[in-house]
Amino acid sequence: MPGLHELLPSVGAAVGAPGFSDTIGLPRAPRYVVMLVDGLGAHLLAEHADAAPFLAGLHGVTDVRSGIPSTTATSLTSLGTGLEAGRHGVVGYTSREPASGRLLNSLKWAHDVDPLQWQPHTTVLEAIAAAGIPASAVNDSAFESSGLTLCSQRGVPFHGIDSVWERQDVVLDVVEETERAVVYAYESRLDHTGHKHGCTSPQWREMLSTIDANLATLRAELPADTVLLVTADHGMLDLPAEGRFDLETVPALRDDVTLVAGEARFRHLYVRPGSADAVAAAWADVVGERAVVRTQEGLEDWFGPIDDRVRPRIGDVVVAALGDFAVFSSRDFAIELQMTGFHGSITEVERAIPVLIAP
Repeated sequence: MPGLHELLPSVGAAVGAPGFSDTIGLPRAPRYVVMLVDGLGAHLLAEHADAAPFLAGLHGVTDVRSGIPSTTATSLTSLGTGLEAGRHGVVGYTSREPASGRLLNSLKWAHDVDPLQWQPHTTVLEAIAAAGIPASAVNDSAFESSGLTLCSQRGVPFHGIDSVWERQDVVLDVVEETERAVVYAYESRLDHTGHKHGCTSPQWREMLSTIDANLATLRAELPADTVLLVTADHGMLDLPAEGRFDLETVPALRDDVTLVAGEARFRHLYVRPGSADAVAAAWADVVGERAVVRTQEGLEDWFGPIDDRVRPRIGDVVVAALGDFAVFSSRDFAIELQMTGFHGSITEVERAIPVLIAP
C-alpha cells in the first residue's frame, strides 16, 4: 500500500527527472502542480462527494495512506522529504527535544532548535531541481521561514501569498515560466474549519465546496500539458463528549511520566528510565480497547526505520486512539478540549488520503 512519502519522488519520475522512480503510478507530463488540501481525507471526500463535484469526479490512485502519526507536521515532512517519520524526525505535532527535555511544537517551532539539524535530509523538491527540473513552493507568506517549511520544502524558491486568489495567480505564473516544472501548493482552510466546527458541519461542507470550486478554476486555467494532482495529509473525525478522556481525572497515569506530548489522538509519553513497561501496562489497563498502547519496541511498523538520532524524540510509550476516543490533558493542552474535529492516530479514516489526477 503506497504512502504519502512516495508521492513527490513519483512526481519527479513523472516529469522525467533522472534518478526518481514512480512507485505511485502517475501519468507522464512535463509539468505538475501538487496541491495539498489539509484535512481532506479520502473517506470524507467520498461521504461528501455532492459538495465537491469537481474533486469527486476525478480519478486517481487509490489506497494511499499518510504516515503515522497522521498529523500535518509529520505528513508535510514525509511528503517533502520522501521519508517516513522515523528517518526525517518530525514525529508529531509536539514531541520532546532530547537535548533540553522540553516540548517542541512542530508547527510553531522554537527559535533555539535548528530545523536544518532537526531534519538534515535533502528535500524532494530540492532534488528535483538539482536534477534539472525547476521546482518551487507556493504557500502562505507567514510560513516562508518557519521551522516546518525549512524541514519540508527548503532548497527551492518559495513564493509567499496572502490570499487564495493570489495563490491561483502565482501558481499559474510559476508554471508558465518554464516548459517543465513541479510546483507544490498548500490549502489550509478545510483543516481549520474541521478543527473548529467539525468535519460533518455545514461550515465544513461549505468550505469543501469553496475549495472544490477554486481547484476547478485552477485546473481550467492551467496549461493543457500540466497535471493538477490533489492530495491531503490526513483525514479527520469528530469526537463526541463521551469519547474525551482527560488523563487528569486519573492522577496515577502521571506516575513515572516526565512529559506528555503528541496530540489527543496520538500521545507520546516520556517516562523515567526503566519504567516504560509499567507505564504502558497502567495506561493499557485504563484505556482498554479504546486505544493501542505500545512501548518503543516494534514501532518501526508505524514510524518506518528509526534513526538513532530520532528515537529519543518518540515517546517511550505511545497511545494511539481508536474509534471516537482521545486522550486529553486539561492541564497541558487545554485548548484541545475546545476543538471538534481531530486526527493523528492509526485508523483508516485518519490515514486514507486521496491522490486525484486532473490532467
